[in-house]
Amino acid sequence: NGDNTFLSHRVAEFILEGFRDHPELQIILFVVFLVLYVTTLVGNSGMIAIISADTHLHTPMYFFLRNLSFLDLCYSSVIAPKALTSFFTQNQTISYAGCVAQLLLFSLFITTEGFLLAVMAYDRFIAICYPLLYPIMMSRKSCQQLVAASYACGCANGVIQTSFSFRLRFCGSSQINHFFCDIPAVMKASVTDTYVNKVVMFAFCNVIIVITTVAIFTSYAYILSTILKTRSAEGRYKAFSTCASHMMAVSLFYGTVFFIYAQPAAIFTPNQSKMVSVFYTLVIPMLNPLIYSLRNKDVKEGLGRMMGKRLFSMN
Repeated sequence: NGDNTFLSHRVAEFILEGFRDHPELQIILFVVFLVLYVTTLVGNSGMIAIISADTHLHTPMYFFLRNLSFLDLCYSSVIAPKALTSFFTQNQTISYAGCVAQLLLFSLFITTEGFLLAVMAYDRFIAICYPLLYPIMMSRKSCQQLVAASYACGCANGVIQTSFSFRLRFCGSSQINHFFCDIPAVMKASVTDTYVNKVVMFAFCNVIIVITTVAIFTSYAYILSTILKTRSAEGRYKAFSTCASHMMAVSLFYGTVFFIYAQPAAIFTPNQSKMVSVFYTLVIPMLNPLIYSLRNKDVKEGLGRMMGKRLFSMN
């Protein structure tokens, strides 16, 4: 009996059902996922390259933005290649170890991104509300520590969620009604009671969302108050323009994450969860570079300088 219990607990593989209910859409989904993922790779790699190459962009704000692009690259890459392979080969299996790794890395990167967005709001708060103290409070060391703390929180949540998810028991080739190993879908595939897991997921996710959103909205409340007191129309426009990009990214990210992880209905609406998951695993990482570059004069100028250097070197 002990051996049987162990086998049911450690299945050899899982079957990712994905969008198997719609076989006629597999080719279309493959093309859509491929376009989104390639655009994500190009956009975020481009942002990292521009910020790294241009010394004018070696400031705290762009240091955080470069890290955001890196996280977008990472968590979309945890999901997209396996999904694309499944669409192309119709092989929807994933090994036990592969599922564990996917859930762990995805939880780590997406949690880290949530904290990094809060750090970026804090950075703008110091820059706009306390400009004279900004070089001291947002020194290179401080920025590195804030990013490291974001990763530490991401690691902690990833390890906890993964540990609880894979303490559950699964039967045979367990079917996961999703296109990747996400926490709610893995829970639903289990043959044992998941009450404790649901409590842990909702508790941790709500705590993370509350802490980060309070930090973000408190920062922006002070920022808005300071901007409204600014007499210079140009100064107000520049501050609003910088903050608008960040608030757009925050709204997209937290809106979808809340739908998936912070309310119980996510467990019981897998089809809706799959569609929303496409949005935050592929669409948001693709949109972030566009949001920050199209509305950002410094990034455009940085791209121009980088392209100019390349053309000059070619000549």
